[in-house]
Amino acid sequence: MTRVFPEGFVWGSATASYQIEGAATEDGRGPSIWDTYSHTPGRTLNGDTGDVAADHYHRWAEDLGHIAELGLAAYRFSISWPRVQPGGSGAFNRAGLDFYSRLVDGLLGRGVRPVATMYHWDLPQELEDAGGWPARDTALRFRDYAAGIVEALGDRVHTWTTFNEPWCSAYLGYGSGVHAPGRTEPAGALAAVHHLNLAHGLAGRVVRELAPAAELSVTLNLHVVRPASGSAADADAVRRIDALANRAFLGPLLDGAYPADLLADTAKVTDWSFVRDGDERTIAVPLDVLGVNYYSTTLVRAWDGVSARSDNDGHGSSAHTPWIGADDVDFLPQPGPYTAMGWNIEPAGLTELLLRLHREHPGLPLMITENGAAFDDVVTPDGRVHDDRRLDYLYRHVDAVGAAMDAGADVRGYFVWSLLDNFEWAWGYDRRFGIIRVDYDTQERIWKDSAHWYRGLATTGRLEPPAPA
Repeated sequence: MTRVFPEGFVWGSATASYQIEGAATEDGRGPSIWDTYSHTPGRTLNGDTGDVAADHYHRWAEDLGHIAELGLAAYRFSISWPRVQPGGSGAFNRAGLDFYSRLVDGLLGRGVRPVATMYHWDLPQELEDAGGWPARDTALRFRDYAAGIVEALGDRVHTWTTFNEPWCSAYLGYGSGVHAPGRTEPAGALAAVHHLNLAHGLAGRVVRELAPAAELSVTLNLHVVRPASGSAADADAVRRIDALANRAFLGPLLDGAYPADLLADTAKVTDWSFVRDGDERTIAVPLDVLGVNYYSTTLVRAWDGVSARSDNDGHGSSAHTPWIGADDVDFLPQPGPYTAMGWNIEPAGLTELLLRLHREHPGLPLMITENGAAFDDVVTPDGRVHDDRRLDYLYRHVDAVGAAMDAGADVRGYFVWSLLDNFEWAWGYDRRFGIIRVDYDTQERIWKDSAHWYRGLATTGRLEPPAPA
């Protein structure tokens, strides 16, 4: 069955600076927490780093050519804070700003809408040394950084996205330690949640002041949390995880307050005294669109206190939990099929999530800012990559977006993750999400079958089932 999306629906792709740029020490770029983390033995698979990645810093014009050839209306990229302001405060680096200026002009010259993410996890190492996101001053430094990049690029960027997945930055970076900077401090993780939210509000107000014609957004990796049974105890497990995963951000960002049950659930960890008078008002800057990243669902139950704990949350293995104050919740394995990340494939979860947001926040436009899958791609003798499983994944998830729109959700666009194979954080180069394959030895780009299919969708707005290879 063919599904036709409305005229004006935005088809795009997304990337992140540390995952693709490389040039880690060139043109004045300073170190980030991911440089430090990836160069620490044992932190990443095979000791991989983002030093070269997909070499986008040198190949950006070629990559923009692929974006234009794909027929995309928008491209979501992130700005490397240590590339434009190496120490996280003080003077800006002209060479870094010029790189993004060329990128933005290159997109506009190809008729592609620039969507700039201010922060996709690469905090300048100097700010981490001074305390990182658990420290309030980092939020203030972020406001100054935002002012610098908006002044430099604001008249040409269509949409400013303050943060990508602050959940990961806070809980994986400072709770479980499976992401940079690798700290395991429960109270620090919750302080990081607040200071990331505060930084969003401060930066959002900068955008409103300096680039009033631009759209303002934030991107959240909201969790679809389901109970293992119909018991009251499992329903409460869902509530606890939903508070940590979703409402810790949606509450202050959209409603101007942290949920009371979150504060109560975590009271033994922190008193939340880092939240000062006026902070929640600052955080709740009105948004033009909410970015939604979706990959899989989460299944939980109340732990019985006797059986072995189950921690199948999909967020990496650690002796420390990212789920602060929820030690009595089990995360259960889910039925397949799975991606190469071990994540379950459940398109209906995306429809469910979008309809929840539509129900709870009517009138708020939504954008799918990341959706995609890693699989073990192989280049065949004919030089092609026949990624049938990714094709099926994308088709079914785009269809799930359409189903949510049919039911009333105001979804304005879809960005596939990712444009290119890239440095997949702690997984190094072992996991490939791109619709364009990167040969990391030669940096050759090869369109996978999914890229050819996505071009058809982006240029026509017609969702057709993938044809057999």
